[in-house]
Amino acid sequence: GGGFEGLGIAYSDYAGSGTVHLCGAAAAMAVVTVLGPRNGKYAYDGTPNSMPGSNIPMAALGAWILWLGWFGFNGGSELKVSEVSSATAVSQVFLNTNMAAAGGVLAAMLMSLIMTGKMDVTMAINGAIAGLVSITADPLSPAGGMAVLVGAIGGIIVYFSIVFLEKAGVDDPVGAISAHGTVGIYGVLVVSLTGGASFMGQLIGVLMIAGFTYLASLGTIFFINKIMPIRASDAEQEAGLDISEVGIEAYPEFK
Repeated sequence: GGGFEGLGIAYSDYAGSGTVHLCGAAAAMAVVTVLGPRNGKYAYDGTPNSMPGSNIPMAALGAWILWLGWFGFNGGSELKVSEVSSATAVSQVFLNTNMAAAGGVLAAMLMSLIMTGKMDVTMAINGAIAGLVSITADPLSPAGGMAVLVGAIGGIIVYFSIVFLEKAGVDDPVGAISAHGTVGIYGVLVVSLTGGASFMGQLIGVLMIAGFTYLASLGTIFFINKIMPIRASDAEQEAGLDISEVGIEAYPEFK
């Protein structure tokens, strides 16, 4: 938690939906702004082309590791378990963290089923992360059932955010800006409902975090790009960064 003393407005963010996830996503958006889309991502008329991941099981494993690590991320933000009240709080945080992630997975899968007729596993992965980001700003106050709802709304938001940003020309290969940024905004703002925080204080926090991080990162990346271009060359993209960077083909069967 923090505050804007001059305005008499408080800002509450238990484990960092804003200060960690939205901050990172704002920096990622700055990088994408300078970097531009990958070759072949968009057709001449601006229509996005699908560029699916090459190893979905590994992506799912990564999400599972994140899910597990989030118990430490959120639970550790209680800072101590040496008192009964703190230990009880940590157990509630663990429960809500897991329930929100589950809600995000289910909601994202259902949205993909409704919209496309298929349950997209990549959307399920982002739904899990969205549920976790959604609850991170206040994993202590809600009951378990409310945590499921908070995470489920995050799962719905991330689905539509990924689709919207792709159509808007933002090439975000894994949907990180949506899962951490768009949902990070929601996670911070929903504390005004779950934890009784001031909506205005949460909104100001969102604007300050996103605005400062984006502008500072944009200037930094723009400067770095002038000295050492950050976009792989056309030839490197065609060959693949595995062979270009380390000299070994990671997926030779695709050649």
